[in-house]
Amino acid sequence: MGAQQYSLLEQGCSRCYVDPRNGDHLECHDDLWFTDGSVILRAEHTIFRVHMSQLSRHSEVFRDMFGLAGKGNVDDLEGCPLIFLHDAASDLESLLISIYDGPTFGDNGDDDFRVTAGILRLSTKYIIEGLRQKALDHLSRAWPSTLRGWDLREERGQTQLCRIYPSPIAVINLAQEVEAPQLLPAAFYDLCRYPFCQIFDPQEDGSIHDTRFSLSVADMQRLCLGKEMAQHTITTLIQAMGTSQYLRTSQPSFSHVRRTSAGGICTSAAACRKDFAELVDLATQHYLFDRERGFCDPLYVAEELGQLKSADLSECKPCAQSLEAWAAKERQKLWKTIPLWFRLTELHSASPQPDSPRSPA
Repeated sequence: MGAQQYSLLEQGCSRCYVDPRNGDHLECHDDLWFTDGSVILRAEHTIFRVHMSQLSRHSEVFRDMFGLAGKGNVDDLEGCPLIFLHDAASDLESLLISIYDGPTFGDNGDDDFRVTAGILRLSTKYIIEGLRQKALDHLSRAWPSTLRGWDLREERGQTQLCRIYPSPIAVINLAQEVEAPQLLPAAFYDLCRYPFCQIFDPQEDGSIHDTRFSLSVADMQRLCLGKEMAQHTITTLIQAMGTSQYLRTSQPSFSHVRRTSAGGICTSAAACRKDFAELVDLATQHYLFDRERGFCDPLYVAEELGQLKSADLSECKPCAQSLEAWAAKERQKLWKTIPLWFRLTELHSASPQPDSPRSPA
């Protein structure tokens, strides 16, 4: 063991040691300081007295680290080896609590994300696969890989008066750091729904700007490319709504009848054709010119377009049902193409599919 002598300072209920090399105060963690602990871990200016056996049981990395510490020249504190870790103290705290007490996840809001990100970051670093997968499963509720999961996420968000999820930029950065590509499509899509002024201008109403997070140059390029595709897709959806519903009129015997994809028959094709033309004009004005809610959100626009001619209120239920079925199919197709918009397939072979197990690094 090293010969460095650490001075103990006690202030009220708190205890800390002074690093003899530079005078830094090392604060003993209030909860993760076990008197029968066999190793002391230092992260930043916080020290944790824990058990080698407990950490070694979950992580081969810790097991090997402790084995090397027993042979090397490391400092001694309270009869335990003192090991310096290049981790954030808050991340190590989250990891250790999860190891000792089991992970407790919250609502996927900002505070919960900080804890979960710490668990995911260090469970990846120290190869604790079970804990890593639990953290990923929790994050996937807010950043899902399926359209059904996305719709459930949006339903939860609609019940809140303010934005409940963390910055998608933070999620993108975390996913890149820990190699979790399944989180990227939803995070990039969520980010592309915001105008650039809300992404970068902290003074803008509804801004999600946060000085703690920024995109890499490569991810900024992906965002711009994907955002352009999303805008083009909305225009295409609106145009398709007015044309894809109708049969070709080249068969004279059926020129007065319109079959729909839902299996019904429209007996008022001229009136319905007029209705759809008016709906196209309405949607164009609302989303493209007035830029109302959803003007950057193709999935939302497709769902809204499918409800414009409600089957319960429309005089032509077959056409209304056909429109709903068309919109549902379009949303499925859109979801599958999101990784292509943001060039994510070139990065990690990310696709909006169920998560696959990760092989140990």
